[in-house]
Amino acid sequence: MTPPTDSAALPDVAEVLAATRVVSLPMTTPFRGVTRREAALVQGPEGWAEFSPFLEYDAEEASMWLAAALDFAWQPQPEPRRERIPVNATVPAVDPAQVPDVLARFDGCRTAKVKVAERGQSLADDVARVRAVRSALGPEGRIRIDANAGWNVDEAEHAAHAMSEFDLEYIEQPCATIDELVEIRRRLVDWDIPIAADESVRKADDPLAVARAGAADILIVKAQPLGGVRRALSIVADAGLPAVVSSALDTSVGLAQGAALAAALPDLDFDCGLGTAALLAADVASPRLIPAGGSIPVHRVAPDPELLAEHAASAERTTWWHERIRMAYAVLTD
Repeated sequence: MTPPTDSAALPDVAEVLAATRVVSLPMTTPFRGVTRREAALVQGPEGWAEFSPFLEYDAEEASMWLAAALDFAWQPQPEPRRERIPVNATVPAVDPAQVPDVLARFDGCRTAKVKVAERGQSLADDVARVRAVRSALGPEGRIRIDANAGWNVDEAEHAAHAMSEFDLEYIEQPCATIDELVEIRRRLVDWDIPIAADESVRKADDPLAVARAGAADILIVKAQPLGGVRRALSIVADAGLPAVVSSALDTSVGLAQGAALAAALPDLDFDCGLGTAALLAADVASPRLIPAGGSIPVHRVAPDPELLAEHAASAERTTWWHERIRMAYAVLTD
């Protein structure tokens, strides 16, 4: 994916590093194997932004996340069209007995995204978890499932049929490739279960390929991996599909970037995945950007200095993140 930033407009990397604080936050529940969330927070003329690509991402992929952070911290953002963003609860691949406790962290949320296709678990585990969510939300609640590309086409079709009784809002990234998404969408057309694309947008060299191929009904867009609010807005406009703004397990600072994107969209037909600070056992802001009455406010978030100090990463991890910023910055300026 081509970095979206004019290198001449970037702040100097030394300025960026001097304005960066690295934190390590505990999770309430392991999420895709993550038990602590590390993030680099940077302060620019416009306020604070977050750079937190997952640890396994290389410099090229991480450069998009850095472009988003520098744009949000150094440049004015599009005018918001709304003051609050409705958000969904996020249910990790937990035991069904834990579902009520997880949902209780998401005050007033009427929609739940449920993680499925977790490595080491079975379809029966997924069905039991989704059943527990339906029981907790009641018949009026909305349920979407996210497989993170964990199924092949046959497995996805079988899973969709097994969970169709729960009235799924959509299935997010059931399969890995665009061709597979085209096929599963064809197979499920009579079942009226829409397909949403996440990894096929944010991890693709061409984020519009999924729309051109007719491989999805909905786009999942995230401000950080797509290079910032403006670039994500452009992708949604060019794709011509409804969008759900989501996050990548961000701190409250990063969630404010996502909220700015959701607030700037012309249409917002779905609850957004921006309530995930509720999955953190600690955060950098007070008050935290967590759901209240099923939504979060739209505003920039500044971290609390005491919380930054309390959750500061070790010197070794801070050095690692600084080097990562340098490598991602080199991609942007190449």
